[in-house]
Amino acid sequence: MNSVIVKVEMSGNRFNAWDKDGKKWTSEISTSTRKSAFNKGMALERREGKGGRIYWWKVPMEQFNSTSTVLTADSNVEVPEGHDDVVDFIHSSYSLKPKGLVMSELKWKYLIRSAVRGKNIMMTGQAGCGKTLSAKSLVNALDRPNFYFNLGATQDPRSTLIGNVHYNKEKGTYFSESLFVKAIQTPNAVVLLDELTRAHPDAWNILMTVLDYGQRYLRLDEADGQATIKVADGVTFIATANIGNEYTATRQLDKALHDRFTVIEVDLLNEKEEYGLLTYMFPTVNTDALDNVAKISFLTRTEALADNPRIGSGISTRTSVEIAGLLFDGFSLLESADITIYPQYDASGGVDSERTFVKQIVQKFVTDGSAEELFTEHDINDTDGLTN
Repeated sequence: MNSVIVKVEMSGNRFNAWDKDGKKWTSEISTSTRKSAFNKGMALERREGKGGRIYWWKVPMEQFNSTSTVLTADSNVEVPEGHDDVVDFIHSSYSLKPKGLVMSELKWKYLIRSAVRGKNIMMTGQAGCGKTLSAKSLVNALDRPNFYFNLGATQDPRSTLIGNVHYNKEKGTYFSESLFVKAIQTPNAVVLLDELTRAHPDAWNILMTVLDYGQRYLRLDEADGQATIKVADGVTFIATANIGNEYTATRQLDKALHDRFTVIEVDLLNEKEEYGLLTYMFPTVNTDALDNVAKISFLTRTEALADNPRIGSGISTRTSVEIAGLLFDGFSLLESADITIYPQYDASGGVDSERTFVKQIVQKFVTDGSAEELFTEHDINDTDGLTN
């Protein structure tokens, strides 16, 4: 395997990684690894461990400098300005989609078009289907300054989106702007608003004028003089949302706020797409095992969409990827199912429970001789009680 050494640079509140040829490796390196290398002023080297496992190792920056040149803004993806050239760019953009993202060509082009035209984009779909991954893939493809805000985890929307009033002996009382204020003033930035449907309504109220194409401003009502901040040219807002009664802790999204977005629904993968993704992400894992993971996931999703489903939800792609990762780390399919799948399903009801039904699906694909271990003594006793 050819050695790759990358330099980590900060863009917005994201840490991006580049090699000497201007190739971006950000999506292949964990956030914590990139951030740690940046904070320590070190480069990262791509290495291969036992069993073909790829990992990134911090090395002195001198190793990067001796083989690489410092990247400049010329490495950015240039989006043309003329209408005909923009149209050509949009319809030739499918090559920018990373292999790790499974999305139809039509929806990818629509995503690119929305960003190029400065639209507000809302990614919807079931949990674990790839909404946040789609948004981050767009950021990587266009290589723009980007900022991430998890609104579902925000306890104080005003502090996150506007800022705080502080006091110290030297300055007295003063106002400190939030990172969000910086983000919306960065030309051509991509601002990701994750978990919008879990946000506090105060956050929605603050965002109303920011997202309105006719207004596009944020009023800093905590600051002296209540300054008004205009959203910079080319800023694109991307929100992710879980919409539906099956999602707890989510709120019915305000219609006026919803209408400020162009909605792109992220589809669940079919069996073939799921298998293709897993084999791409884990090329050293047995392909039959990955095929079984894809089949199990697809069967649960099909059942969840039936007219009279026996389970309330199917296995998400996020869970499938986690199972494949466990297989990569030496766990069996049965062990992986016990850790990741079964806790998602209700065990009450014995033979008629959701968990027993899912165990029956997994049983069809357990080939290591341990199928008899699928059902606990509690399951068997409940089954006997119902049949006698």
